[in-house]
Amino acid sequence: MLLPTTNLDRLLGDKTAKSLAKNLGLRTVADLLQHYPRRYSSRGELTPISEIPIGESVTIIADVVDVYERRMKGKAGSILEVKITDGHGFVTATFFNQAWRAQKLKTGARGLWAGKIGSYNGKLQLSHPDYELFGDEIEDDVAKAWAELPIPIYPASSTCTTWMLQRAVKVILDVLEPIQDEVPEELKVKHELLNLEDAIRKIHQPANMADWQAARDTLRYHEAFLLQAALLKRRTENQHQQSAVRVAKENGYLTNFDKALPFTLTNGQVVVGNEIATDLASGHPMNRLLQGEVGSGKTLVAVRAMLSVADSGGQSALLAPTEVLAAQHFRSIEKTLGSELAKQLGLTLLTGQLNTADRKSAMLAMVSGKAQIIVGTHALIADKVEFVDLGLIVIDEQHRFGVEQREALRLKGKQPPHVLTMTATPIPRTLAVTVFGDLDVSVLSELPQGRQAITSHVITDNQPQLVARVWQRVAEEVGLGRQAFVICPRIDDADDGTDLLLTGGIPDEQEFVEGEELIPPKPKRPLAAALSVTEALKSNPALKNLKIAVLHGRQSSEEKSDVMARFTNQEIDVLVSTTVIEVGVDIPNATTMVILDADRFGVSQLHQLRGRVGRGGLPGLCLMLTSAEEGSLALERVKAVVETTDGFKLSEIDLELRREGDVLGASQSGGKSSLKLLRVLKDSALIQEVRTEVAEIFLGDPTLEKHPLVAETLIQLDKARQDFLAKA
Repeated sequence: MLLPTTNLDRLLGDKTAKSLAKNLGLRTVADLLQHYPRRYSSRGELTPISEIPIGESVTIIADVVDVYERRMKGKAGSILEVKITDGHGFVTATFFNQAWRAQKLKTGARGLWAGKIGSYNGKLQLSHPDYELFGDEIEDDVAKAWAELPIPIYPASSTCTTWMLQRAVKVILDVLEPIQDEVPEELKVKHELLNLEDAIRKIHQPANMADWQAARDTLRYHEAFLLQAALLKRRTENQHQQSAVRVAKENGYLTNFDKALPFTLTNGQVVVGNEIATDLASGHPMNRLLQGEVGSGKTLVAVRAMLSVADSGGQSALLAPTEVLAAQHFRSIEKTLGSELAKQLGLTLLTGQLNTADRKSAMLAMVSGKAQIIVGTHALIADKVEFVDLGLIVIDEQHRFGVEQREALRLKGKQPPHVLTMTATPIPRTLAVTVFGDLDVSVLSELPQGRQAITSHVITDNQPQLVARVWQRVAEEVGLGRQAFVICPRIDDADDGTDLLLTGGIPDEQEFVEGEELIPPKPKRPLAAALSVTEALKSNPALKNLKIAVLHGRQSSEEKSDVMARFTNQEIDVLVSTTVIEVGVDIPNATTMVILDADRFGVSQLHQLRGRVGRGGLPGLCLMLTSAEEGSLALERVKAVVETTDGFKLSEIDLELRREGDVLGASQSGGKSSLKLLRVLKDSALIQEVRTEVAEIFLGDPTLEKHPLVAETLIQLDKARQDFLAKA
């Protein structure tokens, strides 16, 4: 949408503009106009005072009988009390510290009054009601229309109220210049859409329900249209870029690797491997998303792609989100390749916590070309890190990286490198088309032979016998020579769990307070903390003589590596950990996982955590403990994970709970969605239809010469993206 990008401080005043920017991130006219109401309220039916029910929102026609101001007892300030009547009953309207209203609220003034009815000292009361005064006469139809006028309720905060937003929007709409509509006329006619300017006005200032519904439908279509246009533009641009051809040599690294494999690739791995090989040989940069279930063999597919690039003399970099996962990938790739081939390829690990000597050695191997496969964390993005010929970037768990980080690594290639993005979080196909419309999508749904099923159970705090049985089961598994994970949402008692919520955990039943501010409720008891749980388990009689250790994000790189190495070597029986082991960690001998306070984790997180067990040919067991109450959404979330291991089904549940993230990539997923009105699952049919329509536009007009407003809008979106990258 070509909405004005004028800063709000030029139109609203410095104080209001700063408040909107600080509390809601609204800085421009476009930001404010696209901050749509989350729902609409009505002033209610016209209600006689004698029939007013306590606690309900009502609207009455009443005359002012008396106005008086009194000081508040025990503190500064005053209360203005306005006694009103409809001729049959009385109500007192109260206003705190707003004595100035008495200038207009004179005895005999008639008006409409709307608000929630309460009771104080046995008398009916309206606190801070909305009201509108009329002249001496008021027509019934005018009163009825005012009562039925929809009131927009905006996403707000305690310091930026919905009333403040209503006033700010009115100021902007009063001076708004004509808005150009980028959607082609024939599509507007086909879908019976309003003009864009009309839709913007009616969604903020509807005269009736039909107004905001028509506006919502129009703006939802605009979102889908621009989203798909931007994604298809990126795909078109990518197809016109040139990239080095990467083809596996006869009797090269890949051929010899495949011959030495002690198992047969799954059909899915073969199909996806061929898709990637075609991309690498195309001469255009690959941009492919590889998604699949936990343990479906994505890393092996990535390794085979890296070997093809190595055959052509190029380098590959695998970007992992954490030190633990990077080290795990390094060890896994080294084991997969075999020590001799890993040495030939100069397999190298680069993380931020390497000592100076090891870091210099790794960077020298990269810049000299000796290192053809490099595994690392954000350290790979540092300015001083250079490659000779970066041919392939493999990004693991892409949602853990901001777009600017991925872009920084991509720009280290002398030619645009091929990019393979991997995620172990299955994505519904509609979401894949919507969010990753500029990527080709490959799916691995088949699990390797020998992978056993994982049995899951949910156990609540009001089942003490079952809770005690959990630790007996852990001891029994260890007694059979196996190992166990215990997962906690916090590190210690000083940890408030904020990091968990920011990385995918979900607060319990979400509550809204006045001003529409989201407040996560406090848990009924302290959440399990890894350090204290470790000590408690060491003194638990059921786990007597077991070797128990702890792993968490505050440990140094050396400490984490040491713990993981000892766990891998079966020197530790039970590992108490935070979500630092969420993805990628592969311990074949670990068969049991206990997740404490499971309701504090997201659906996707629970599925990922569960996938850390049952990876070595032995059945897996996952026990999820929770204090969530029966019938609560929190408990239903945990039960949903327990009831199915189908990641694609769970991803739809997760999507409904967590929203879609920023689909155009200006910020990262998790938290606030960049989609304003469009909902990926609910609007899947619309999304698919719009994608077809936009594809037809690009097919007939690849340069968008016949659609200049579409082109201009996409340039504006791209500029916003580039500005974001420049500031990052």
